[in-house]
Amino acid sequence: MRICRWKCELGWGPAVNGVCRDLRASRLAGLFPGICVPTSARMEIKPQWEPGPGIRVVDTKLCQNRWIVKANASVEARCPGCGTSSQRRHSAYVRRLQDLPVQGTSVELQVSVTQWRCGNRSCQRNTFVDLADQVFMPRARETRRVAELARSIGYVAGGRPAERLMRLLGLPQGDDRILRNLKRHASSSERPLRVVGIDDWSWLKGSRYGTIVVDLERHEVVDVIHDRSVKTMTAWLENNPTIEIISRDRCGLYAQAARQGASSARQVADRFHLV
Repeated sequence: MRICRWKCELGWGPAVNGVCRDLRASRLAGLFPGICVPTSARMEIKPQWEPGPGIRVVDTKLCQNRWIVKANASVEARCPGCGTSSQRRHSAYVRRLQDLPVQGTSVELQVSVTQWRCGNRSCQRNTFVDLADQVFMPRARETRRVAELARSIGYVAGGRPAERLMRLLGLPQGDDRILRNLKRHASSSERPLRVVGIDDWSWLKGSRYGTIVVDLERHEVVDVIHDRSVKTMTAWLENNPTIEIISRDRCGLYAQAARQGASSARQVADRFHLV
């Protein structure tokens, strides 16, 4: 290329060399889409290529019309259970995450994560892994920024329209995956308890009974209490002062606990108090 001939005259030798290598790599990738073509090392050290804090990029390559970004998690090895630092390496594995596209080309982030041994014998955790919560969540298949974008599009457009739009943006995801992540995020959002249903249930039929509490707005189980006594239920209601409505059966035990633990809450007695 002509630009390579002028590089010595202008004094741009090292910089132009990198540009020429990238251009040649792009041409090779277009001619042979089945091969992986590495790019110049200059792309690897640019700060804008860093996916987030605690993640250090070590290599990038274009493979089958997709960018592969290899990185290492360089966060401090500290147990999330007890806060003890560790230098005892247990194992390592690679997390493959979908990241935002580059000029319409899909990007896969391959992060090497280390699993460590906790040196505190009194800690309940035997091992723990490098945590980079600002970049990706545990057991996630995409980065946080991709998940937020998918939730926003899925909330506005719905399942299949969101799937078509995400494919056009270079973020292919199925409609089931988009809706599943949207529902999981909605159910995990922290909202105060307002309407609950209370009923007893059997640990051992005819012998031992406990209490189950259900959030009637989210239709999810909130807590399972080991017994069905007035004292225990009163203490539980006192620890949740945001409750406004209590749906229960006609058992006097829960009525007394509601009067003592949540005197300002409205009590509703019906046959379908857990629906």
